[in-house]
Amino acid sequence: MGRRLQHHRTALLAGLTAVTLSLTLCGCAGQGDPAADAAPSAAAAPKLTSIDINPHDRAQLRQGGTLNLAIPQFSHQWSPIHTDGSESSTMTVAKPLLPTFFRSDAAGTQTPNPAYLQEAHAETRNGRQVVTWTLNPKAHWSDGTPITWRDIEANWRALNGKDPAYRPSSNTGFELVSAVERGKDDFQAVMTFDRPFNEWQSMFNGAANAPLLPASRIATPDLFNTAYLDAIPVTAGPFKLEKLDRATQTVSLVADPAWWGDKPMLDRIVFHAMLPNEMPAAFARGELELVNIGPDVAGYQTVKNTKGAVVRRAGGPDFRQFTLNARTPALSDATVRQAVFQAINRDAVIRSDLNGLDWPAVPLNNHLLVANQNAYRDNSLGLARFDPAEAARKLEAAGWKLEGDVRKKDGHELNLRMVVPAGVTQAQNEAASTTRMLKDVGIKVTTVTAAANEFFDKYVNQNNFDIAAYSLLGTPFPASGNRSNFVQNGGTNHVGAGSAAVDSALDRAAAAPDAATASEAINQADAELWKVAGMLPLYQRPQLMGARADLANIGAQGLSDIVWENVGYTG
Repeated sequence: MGRRLQHHRTALLAGLTAVTLSLTLCGCAGQGDPAADAAPSAAAAPKLTSIDINPHDRAQLRQGGTLNLAIPQFSHQWSPIHTDGSESSTMTVAKPLLPTFFRSDAAGTQTPNPAYLQEAHAETRNGRQVVTWTLNPKAHWSDGTPITWRDIEANWRALNGKDPAYRPSSNTGFELVSAVERGKDDFQAVMTFDRPFNEWQSMFNGAANAPLLPASRIATPDLFNTAYLDAIPVTAGPFKLEKLDRATQTVSLVADPAWWGDKPMLDRIVFHAMLPNEMPAAFARGELELVNIGPDVAGYQTVKNTKGAVVRRAGGPDFRQFTLNARTPALSDATVRQAVFQAINRDAVIRSDLNGLDWPAVPLNNHLLVANQNAYRDNSLGLARFDPAEAARKLEAAGWKLEGDVRKKDGHELNLRMVVPAGVTQAQNEAASTTRMLKDVGIKVTTVTAAANEFFDKYVNQNNFDIAAYSLLGTPFPASGNRSNFVQNGGTNHVGAGSAAVDSALDRAAAAPDAATASEAINQADAELWKVAGMLPLYQRPQLMGARADLANIGAQGLSDIVWENVGYTG
């Protein structure tokens, strides 16, 4: 008889995935560095288990209404499991449209989503982990096709990494699966793993940004890579696509009358692509009902001064960071990347970003955990410390000699292109500060401002940068959520470097039998990531949302999922 695996709870650990454009910081040109006089905020970040969504029972809500939301780009790739779709706009639009098998609460606890999953469990058979997925037979795709084990099988084949023609954002978990077979009927899939994977609930999970896609659109590499280009051809959620309108930069969803679950309270959801620094003003004008403020000081004040609006605040594992591209010749040497780390005064950058917000200006010294998590520790080995003298010594040792104001090697200047998105004042300020700081150690920085719709598509995803500034959003899954960002050849490893030690530590975390063992492995992986020196963490990103006061069951989610059919208005 099989031994049922322990339900591995990861509320005190949170993985990070899904890139997003960060929001704005109010700053004025010509006033110098505002960080110089700014004092750190005395506020404490909300607990990781916090949530602020104005909860109401469905019976307390009125039927109908439109919810207008903002996204930072109008995407080209609308598949959230494709490497080019692994950013916040695509994922945000996909969540009301595609199946996710689990729901995460504020503590990160996973429960089956009954609309799609009747039951799922893991057990050990003949020394191997086996997960049995029993689907809801009422669930079907928008073309009328039932959702069956064949869809699970097709997703596994696309995501397991065995065929390089597929371009998935992550193969975590799926690469450990040796077989997916039909169970007792078409609505049951039996998945056999080569080695233990304690975060198997992250598969087909909205909190992990891993929905199920239809076999009919991903069964071949060509379909997988192209079926969702400028299109959302098939859905299976409480809402369906009404229109993708590139001219107006909007995506319109309507309640799907064929939905088999609880009837959506809303009639329509409209996503409006706009520059992040335009979002709070649009909210104040009544064009949006919910806006992600993030670390936008001006936006924070705008929302607080808007009649009928509230600020919703929660903890979360999201963080702001700089990514260094190890594929570029100047940054191919880890010693040079470490020097860049030590030449940046993160305290100054962080105070500048967060000054004026009710949020602690505390540096983050871990790639995988935020400071209000129990397992958090500083593994940075001194590389998180601002030390321009040591940075200069490292650059000298790497052969970059100071000639005038700029270092040179083999006749080439040490000139780094820092790419930031348009409409993100915070990122522009970060680039200005970084330029000044790196100049002090002989590194020249050229800022490239990318159009919002091109920041990921033409720069980050194409490795067309030396330094890129953006944020990572968190999930409740520490090892699996992080793997594709940090392992060698990971689908969203934009650094382009890693190490066998990082891979091994993350593997140990994913297979750990208990939270303490997983925590230790996570911190070992983090220590190795500091040596790689590809991603410089800055600070835990605020989860601050501006909302209409009568909007219910959505807001600052923390680790929880939005239950889209329950979102509505109280009045």
